[in-house]
Amino acid sequence: MPVIFDLDGTLVDSAPDLRAACVKMLRAEGKPAPSLQTVIGYIGNGIPRLVQRAMDDHGIAPDQHPRLLTAYRAHYDAAPANLSRLYPNVPELLRHLHARGHKMAICTNKPADPARQLLAALGIEAFFPVLVGGDSLSVKKPDPAPLRDCLRQLGETRCLYVGDSEVDAQTAQNADQPLALFRGGYRKASVSELPHRFAFDNFAQLQGFVDHFSDDG
Repeated sequence: MPVIFDLDGTLVDSAPDLRAACVKMLRAEGKPAPSLQTVIGYIGNGIPRLVQRAMDDHGIAPDQHPRLLTAYRAHYDAAPANLSRLYPNVPELLRHLHARGHKMAICTNKPADPARQLLAALGIEAFFPVLVGGDSLSVKKPDPAPLRDCLRQLGETRCLYVGDSEVDAQTAQNADQPLALFRGGYRKASVSELPHRFAFDNFAQLQGFVDHFSDDG
């Protein structure tokens, strides 16, 4: 069975780089630097929403959104992987899934180009021939279209979707696909509030689940 992954907060702890770009954007407006935890609260619905949430928190007029979005993207695109790190056991999991013949893809609300840059910088780009980003279609997650487009490009109709957040849980539900929920990402709600097939704390646990899930399926 194919395994499709979210990116930020799932495979990669990218919040430090997302925060660094946010700090640069806000300091140029004379605003204080937000904490890492605050920026984690902005993550989940794509870069435009992240920028809007930062603006709302700092009292910046809504009509400044296009300008600040451009500034944020310039800061982030210049350094999308300086501080980001793979979560423990991710490389081992990806090698295992590849060896077992599982097709893999990325379905993220991050724009496609910086997402690919991040995968390349972290040495895992080759595992993902298919990537659907937040700017790949006219809609983003939790609309089911991005996940369905990943499946279309893989030539499949079913998958295990792996994510960390409310957006990922809603995406999987909307697309009628099972979710493996990573507890260690950027989720705000409790695990019990989110529909999922399996929840895990470490990617070594996910490896065992995928093996049994595929054998049973």
